Amino acid sequence: MRVKSEIWIRAYLRRCQAEGVPAVVVRRGDEAAGAIFICVDRLDGSVALYGPAPAGIEGGETERRWVACFKTATASGAEVSAYLARQSRFDSDLWIIEIEDKQGRHFLGEDAIIE
Repeated sequence: MRVKSEIWIRAYLRRCQAEGVPAVVVRRGDEAAGAIFICVDRLDGSVALYGPAPAGIEGGETERRWVACFKTATASGAEVSAYLARQSRFDSDLWIIEIEDKQGRHFLGEDAIIE
């Protein structure tokens, strides 16, 4: 069984705080099972976006896995906003977390699958 979304997010925000990286909840979703999207604003006009990995990824039943939402490493803020708006029309229970880090660190560790 996977950790509830709200608990995972609280731990993630603490991790960002420990690294000295600002992080905020931009949109609050379902406490138990809302999908989570992580926006990494590099403060230069580019944003990396990570979302839930597709079902069937090994270990995905018990741990959260992540994929980059764009084929390129980063996108513009407008592209990310449009993508998230489409996702929120599909799933009204999603969470959006935004962090600001010039280095582009996402703190998702090896759970991030970058294609």
